[in-house]
Amino acid sequence: MDFSSIQDAVDAVKGALSFLPAWAVKCIVLALAVVASQIVHALLRRLVARLFKGRPFVLFLTERVRPLTRLAFAALALALVLPALQLPPDVADFTTGAMRLVFIVLVGWIALAAVDIGVSVYLLRFRMDAADNLLARKHVTQMRVLKRVMSTMVVLVTVGAALMTFSAVRQVGVSLFASAGVAGIVAGFAARPVLSNLIAGIQLAVTQPIRIEDAVIVENEMGFIEEITSTYVVVRVWDQRRLVVPLAYFIEKPFQNWTREGTALLGTVMLYLDYTAPIDEIRAKASEIAAQSKSWDRRVIAVQVTDARERTIEVRVLVSAANAGAAFDLRCEVREKLIAFLRTDFPDALPRTRGELTLHDSGADSPANRVGADSTAPQPRIAAGRG
Repeated sequence: MDFSSIQDAVDAVKGALSFLPAWAVKCIVLALAVVASQIVHALLRRLVARLFKGRPFVLFLTERVRPLTRLAFAALALALVLPALQLPPDVADFTTGAMRLVFIVLVGWIALAAVDIGVSVYLLRFRMDAADNLLARKHVTQMRVLKRVMSTMVVLVTVGAALMTFSAVRQVGVSLFASAGVAGIVAGFAARPVLSNLIAGIQLAVTQPIRIEDAVIVENEMGFIEEITSTYVVVRVWDQRRLVVPLAYFIEKPFQNWTREGTALLGTVMLYLDYTAPIDEIRAKASEIAAQSKSWDRRVIAVQVTDARERTIEVRVLVSAANAGAAFDLRCEVREKLIAFLRTDFPDALPRTRGELTLHDSGADSPANRVGADSTAPQPRIAAGRG
């Protein structure tokens, strides 16, 4: 809108209300500007609702930010009308700067709400409670990280624009740019942790080495990715502790992700048994235990002798499950039931140490032929054997 038309409208109102005191006329002009802004806001809101009737994002956004947009329209109207009222210079500068500052803050607030609603509407099509939620976790992670990055950028831009409305801050900015050599180096070193985590957040959102509810092992702790913020990741450890890790950790250091390509896992049960252990019976019993378990996903069941040591053999039982929690429960169940089976049906298959009883001497002078011999007779000797 042309400023001359605003000036003409204000002058017309002043002429119509010339019988009132000057301060009352100015208050009425400001009130009329606010009322006109609210009328324009209502008309625009109805027009947007009609034009974007099938767009849930636009409808949700207009309803969410309606109080903010009303304030923004009022602030804009006051900022346009105040110069036409010919206020004292100091009052005019203060009020115009205040309205400009309020308008910038409200625009930033609306932008934050738009980011939040956009992410929420986008994620409505994905269900985290589904059995196979790999795609949902992928998009939820991506959107949450991007949301925090975008929100951080909006806040920085809003604060910068708001500060630039003050002349003193503008002068400081000019002086800093003039000495950008040293100041840039100092600022770079000071902001390096923040910037590195911000860039790491963008990398995580794009490449996605981790996602929400991924099962990971970090710093020798097994847990699940609970939250990804703009600076750190919260890992929910199996015993309900929380491990807080910087974002850059997942870019710079190795870690284990058990659900990178899918939730299904293979669980391992290791048994150390005697050499006489019946492998075929153990294999049949393991298959029976897995078939009766609700945690088994019917994919893999295998029993193999993977090592032979001095005293025992190593038997590995391999079972599959739909996710990390089910795999852990299935491993414990198979281990307990196999041990109970061996203890009941094949106790000799459990690890044991063998001994061999031999005699040091033989013949007529052996202890067997010398009943009642003196203490100098040769004594039996136990020779340890290895099983």
